Amino acid sequence: MKQLINIAILFASVNVLAQADFSISGKIADELNQPIAYANIILMTADSTLVTGVSSLENGEFKLDKLKQDSYYLKVSFLGYKSYEQNVMVSHSQTLSTIILEQDSETLSEVVITNRKPTLKKEVDRLIFNIENSSLSEGSVLSALKSTPGVLILDNSISVKNSTPTVYINDKKVHLSIAEVIQLLESSTANNIKEIEVITNPPAKYDAESGAVINIIMTKNLATGYRGKYFTNYTQGVYPRFNAGLNQFYKKNNFDFNVNYSYTDSKKDRYNFETINYYDGDAIDEVWKTELDRDEYSKIHNVNFNMDYAIDDNNELRFSSILLFNPIYDNRVYSDALITDANNEALFNYSSGIISDGKKENVSLDLDYLHTFDNTSTLKLNTHYTKYDYNRSQNVRSNYYNINDVNDPNIPPNFQTAFTTDNSQKTTIFISKLDFNLPITERSTFSSGVKISSTNTDSDVYQISVNPENNAVDPSSAYFDTYHYDESISSGYVSFDTGWDNWSFSGGLRAEHTLIDGHSTTSDVVATQDYFKLFPTANLSLEVSDKLSIYSNFKRSVERPSYQTLNPFNFFLNENTIVSGNPSLLPAFTNHFVLGTTIATNYTFEAYYKKTKDSFYELPIQNNADNIIVYTPVNIDNTSELGFDFVTYFNATERWFLYFVASVYNVKNESTIQNNEVKLDHWSTYSALSNDITFLKDRSLNANLSFIFVGRNLQGFRISENILSSDLSIKKTILKNKGTVSLAVSDLFNLNDYDATFKFNNQNNRSIIQVDNRYIKLGFSYAFGNTTLNTNARTKEHNEKERLEK
Repeated sequence: MKQLINIAILFASVNVLAQADFSISGKIADELNQPIAYANIILMTADSTLVTGVSSLENGEFKLDKLKQDSYYLKVSFLGYKSYEQNVMVSHSQTLSTIILEQDSETLSEVVITNRKPTLKKEVDRLIFNIENSSLSEGSVLSALKSTPGVLILDNSISVKNSTPTVYINDKKVHLSIAEVIQLLESSTANNIKEIEVITNPPAKYDAESGAVINIIMTKNLATGYRGKYFTNYTQGVYPRFNAGLNQFYKKNNFDFNVNYSYTDSKKDRYNFETINYYDGDAIDEVWKTELDRDEYSKIHNVNFNMDYAIDDNNELRFSSILLFNPIYDNRVYSDALITDANNEALFNYSSGIISDGKKENVSLDLDYLHTFDNTSTLKLNTHYTKYDYNRSQNVRSNYYNINDVNDPNIPPNFQTAFTTDNSQKTTIFISKLDFNLPITERSTFSSGVKISSTNTDSDVYQISVNPENNAVDPSSAYFDTYHYDESISSGYVSFDTGWDNWSFSGGLRAEHTLIDGHSTTSDVVATQDYFKLFPTANLSLEVSDKLSIYSNFKRSVERPSYQTLNPFNFFLNENTIVSGNPSLLPAFTNHFVLGTTIATNYTFEAYYKKTKDSFYELPIQNNADNIIVYTPVNIDNTSELGFDFVTYFNATERWFLYFVASVYNVKNESTIQNNEVKLDHWSTYSALSNDITFLKDRSLNANLSFIFVGRNLQGFRISENILSSDLSIKKTILKNKGTVSLAVSDLFNLNDYDATFKFNNQNNRSIIQVDNRYIKLGFSYAFGNTTLNTNARTKEHNEKERLEK
């Protein structure tokens, strides 16, 4: 009887176990470990009877539940990738290791390009903004970047959380100044962009100078054969602008090549209104009010190409380039100034004209060798070379008029001045780096690397006064100087990523040794720096539940003065306005702490604190004795920033995707300027709202409407007023999906102008800048060649869902 009872209990237990509900969960990703959304996951019995099936989510994750104990057959498929198959024994709920799908270019012949809504993904250390095939992809790269959450573009500057980011393209650093990066991005089309990563806590493999990183990921050609796309854009701002180009792709067997060319013919207007209050002691002596109108002419040839050659299954060569030729980079500047006393009584006025002609060339080349070991670890060698050449000549003429026409020695009589300036700069950059990546377990990875870089710059300036009447030069007035700059940085890093239970950790340590030597031959000014620093980074996160996660991260970074800011040359825009470098600038070191939580996947709250030593900003410093204003970079002893962020994104409807970002933060600066202690702090706000809507039954019409508001904020010791950026873009596919027409309207409400005030002690000036960023743009593109191929396999999502349902 006892044995019968035991047997009955055993059978009952087995029966209960068989009736139990178990689950299988996991994640689908491609060979670059990027998540694959809408992949088909089906589960079958041994006799191929379908049990259940799902589609992977936007983050690549999936879950099959309500499963009984049994042996199953799991199959994963997605268009453009080889199917994955696996036998699974279910006796308990389990999480599979990440399933990697391999590309299968032969299956792509049926794929057609469809319009998509941009998607946003928030990770512990970054925001990922996917714009592929959306309405934003038909504008310039700069326009797409302007619509990216957390990125602010204003007056030839890019900022992320009040710091200047380092721009990368396909994880390769762009070795240009921010103003030149903007010029490059504005002349490049966005229709080859897959996604934009805004990395606020870059891992140790990135340079320590990368306090924040914008990584622009381009689409990868997965399909065999040849295809291409023509595109052209007409923009009407204050003046018309034109852009056209050609993208070409070719892939066969182990060879992949693409080349992109664009030409931009541009004329832009920029209007400045400046008020400077010059002091005599503690009282205002003279007020200078200047209206300045600048027309900028530019012709740009932009060429970039990429070539991948797979030597065999374990070895690959990659060659890429960015070629930027700017044969015409001219400015025509006209200004009028009225000088009054403190009671607003006119004293005199002057007008000036500047004719400035320049040209620039930038050639950047990268060669990569990638070796994959049998255990899937990789070794990557990169060498980089940049050559930059810049030349500019400038002619300035000023006319001074005595308004009152009285014989007062304190009021200058009518007279004219003129001078010419020639300036050139040649820069070469050599970089070599080695990166090693080793997967240890399914959730643990070790990586390390070394890097050496060398930058060499030679620049010169020659200025001489000219007789306005006969153009005769005055040799005694000649000013000539040369500046030689050498920078060498040696670095190495180690990093480790791991996870256990519901915890995830990534951390790294980067060491950098910096040697800088700058020497001005004429003025005998020397700038020398030699320092070795460590830069740790860490991320820790906890998945409390399916609906709640908590994370924290830390990073230490450095911002080094560029060779342009260290250059002591004085560039005279006129007799009373000078732009000058500062050879005494120190590097700025920042510690950045973040604590955040994500609720229900789509709602993220963050608190952060940044502490910076010796940050530097360009400030307009007045010389009240000579009535001269000098724009020069200066170090700020201590800068602290405390902020709180909120990010959310979701599908309001099936065709309407929305994201919203809000931030409130306080910036506090403390420093000594002209022997005066200055302390200033200010609370500010930042918010962004984007709406992406798909229209028509075939989803061939897509629109994006975005707003970015920046409240009154502190930039160095300058107070900048409110700014509202508003942009609308519309895209419609035509001609059997081969053609695309687009419309973009920027600065809908004309509230995107820059207004800043610099005021303390005897410094009191204000600048209002109206940039030519209000425009209407019309665009057209046409795909040719193998137009049924799509380059990124993230399409036909609705068809895949229908197949799964069937």
